[in-house]
Amino acid sequence: MRVDLSSLGWDDGFKAAYSPFNRPDQYPARVTRVDRGVCSALTAHGPVRASLGGSVLDRAASDPSAFPCAGDWVAVREWPDDRVTIEAVLARRTAVVRATVANDSGGQVLAANLDTAAVVEPLDPDPDLGRVERLLALAYACGASPLIILTKADLLRDPAAVAASVGLAAPGVPVITVSTRTGAGLDLLAPHVRPGRTLGLLGPSGAGKSSLVNAIVGTTVMGTQEQRADGRGRHTTTFRALVCVPGGGAVLDTPGLRQIGLFDAADGLDGAFDDITALAEQCRFKRCSHEHEPGCAVLAAVESGALAPRRLASWRKLKRELSFATRRREARVTKAELFRHRRSEQRRRARP
Repeated sequence: MRVDLSSLGWDDGFKAAYSPFNRPDQYPARVTRVDRGVCSALTAHGPVRASLGGSVLDRAASDPSAFPCAGDWVAVREWPDDRVTIEAVLARRTAVVRATVANDSGGQVLAANLDTAAVVEPLDPDPDLGRVERLLALAYACGASPLIILTKADLLRDPAAVAASVGLAAPGVPVITVSTRTGAGLDLLAPHVRPGRTLGLLGPSGAGKSSLVNAIVGTTVMGTQEQRADGRGRHTTTFRALVCVPGGGAVLDTPGLRQIGLFDAADGLDGAFDDITALAEQCRFKRCSHEHEPGCAVLAAVESGALAPRRLASWRKLKRELSFATRRREARVTKAELFRHRRSEQRRRARP
């Protein structure tokens, strides 16, 4: 089974990045799935399963974000004893990174090299606007083009009205309503999964991401479950998987995100709340916190009704969370530097 890597986004830029690793026993591949350190990947000659090479393991030991993830382009090596290893991970153009659940102030890479990062939210039950804003901050921070996909449109009489209300929480972001049961709206996703493009799906369990992947691909490639008695979806996908789309392109499904901590996402927060960012430029004070300062354009917009109080409250919540995460990360770096300095001093004093 031969694979046209260009249909998955292999272009001149990635070819140039791969050139230092170009040798007879190595070849480029795109990671489709990672299971306990073993990667499934697609090469020009077909799928392979590869473990991590020593250089990748060494780098990942000090930086967990260096582990390969779904969507990565990598250098794969074949050994005489039939082992297959990943010897390098090419620089990522985009990366969806969330704060880890563990108390280590680190980041977890969910997906790499997306062209479009789509926030998937169900129309039934009512969309959670706070969650949409949080995921949009994640999407903006990754560097890909943001998109909102509202699923289960067949369950509402007027999905367009709900889509319009969601659009108010995402100024400037395209909003598409779809139904995987009827096929409505799926044609609008075609520009995002054409040859050479990768569409990533971010959303909660039960949003219909797996059903959406199956509808885009045209066959069942991801498992789904029936809705619960209360109408909500069930948690199905527990791994990240990149799936080829017939005719070219790829879609990358992520597991339902129960906890979505922001990590190094200041630019993402500005992008997701660009209406507040624009208003802040008009404040009297450059470092206005938009809490109580005189001449605050943001507070004035809330008072006049131009900005919803809920949106400002959501921005404040995410801003506080991001500031806390930044302080934790800086403290961790400082601690690591202090540890290295002490070790260096101990070695210097131990020399004869």
